[in-house]
Amino acid sequence: MSDALLVVGQTVLLVLLAPLWAGLVAAMKARLQMRQGSPVWQRWRDLIKLAAKETVLSEDASPLARVVPYAVLAASFTVCALTPVLSTRDGLGFAGDLVMIVALFAAVRVLLSLLALEAGTTFGGMAASRHLALSALGEPAMIMSVFTLAIGAGSTQLARISAAVATAPNEWLSPSHLLALTAMWLVVLAEIGRVPVDNPATHLELTMVHEGLLLDTSGRHLALLEWAAHVRTLVLLTFVANLFVPWGIAPSTAPAALGVALVAWLAKLMLFALIIAVTESVTARMRLFRVPEFLGMAFLLALLALSTDSMLRR
Repeated sequence: MSDALLVVGQTVLLVLLAPLWAGLVAAMKARLQMRQGSPVWQRWRDLIKLAAKETVLSEDASPLARVVPYAVLAASFTVCALTPVLSTRDGLGFAGDLVMIVALFAAVRVLLSLLALEAGTTFGGMAASRHLALSALGEPAMIMSVFTLAIGAGSTQLARISAAVATAPNEWLSPSHLLALTAMWLVVLAEIGRVPVDNPATHLELTMVHEGLLLDTSGRHLALLEWAAHVRTLVLLTFVANLFVPWGIAPSTAPAALGVALVAWLAKLMLFALIIAVTESVTARMRLFRVPEFLGMAFLLALLALSTDSMLRR
């Protein structure tokens, strides 16, 4: 399989499975809480239903409100193309690395915050300020966590980092790796808006963070933004699966190796879904003023991981 075909296949896989993963978490939570719940493919039903509805914009909204949903979706799809899913081949690695991906995530945050301010409502401004403040705390921790692995790989290309970690299984239990993995997991929970940082099922205006950004969006624009959010969630979980625990990822593009990699990747995603479902069933959302402490702990763990790794390599 050629690199171009591999990139297209991995991107399509992320784009199509992202809403299904969100539905899987909801189904697992329903079973744990003794409820029937909705089917796994319910998120796709919701997106299709929203896409068929009319988009209503505020009279005070600028043309930016019409552009942001498409720009956010395009940026999310671009991150998919740069993410190693099944193989450690570079693919489009020449077009972007960790720095580019972090920049795209930052651009998405800014665009979503501007969109929340477009309607001129109080809740949109509250959600935008909270979103940017929490992102400013979580982004450094995420960068340092991945940089801990990038030092050993000698590159910031995600595929090369995954290949370096996969070929050194003895380092998976090193203190620096475990610290970086813990820090990354805490940041991912904050970035995808899950408990204990945020609750995606709530619609209480005074407590929402991520959901508050889309409070004044409707119709096709809301479908695009929800789809992009599902895609970014699956991308971040793939970072954890294939950078920090790259069990089964294929070193080549042989069909048999890619088949094993697909099974391993799906198994890790199901494990992550189960962990999140159990966590959200037994844990309450923390108060908003405690979230900076949560992300501060992630930053401290990432800093310790980076310092420990640098000392061990001297």
